[in-house]
Amino acid sequence: MVLASDPYVWGTGRRKTAVARVRIRAGTGQFQVNGKPVEDFFKTEDTLKAARQAFVATESGAQYDIKVRVSGGGITGQAGAVSLGVARALKIDNPNFEHTLRENGLLTRDPRMIERKKYGLRKARRATQFSKR
Repeated sequence: MVLASDPYVWGTGRRKTAVARVRIRAGTGQFQVNGKPVEDFFKTEDTLKAARQAFVATESGAQYDIKVRVSGGGITGQAGAVSLGVARALKIDNPNFEHTLRENGLLTRDPRMIERKKYGLRKARRATQFSKR
């Protein structure tokens, strides 16, 4: 839901245990994640590419200013959450982008989560080392 007094369009993205709250509005192409430029926050090439994937698919990177608050998880999960949040915000702002975003798989939430640890084991499935004697 977009409020008339709010110039931003909101999108929420989740991946693993990371949650990204994305705000976009018409602008010059500034992309900030947790108050830092996106290049400073996502250092590796693949995470940076994942975060920008929706803008590359729709060819609309320079038309929007993006502010993201992301928390939880690791860097890869956070990059995936940012990607989903940006795609959802773009879809709300311009419904014509939905077909392109869906074709590229950017509007589908990845449901995979970490498996819980079981009692008597070291991790979810890793048991202690077997000793014959």
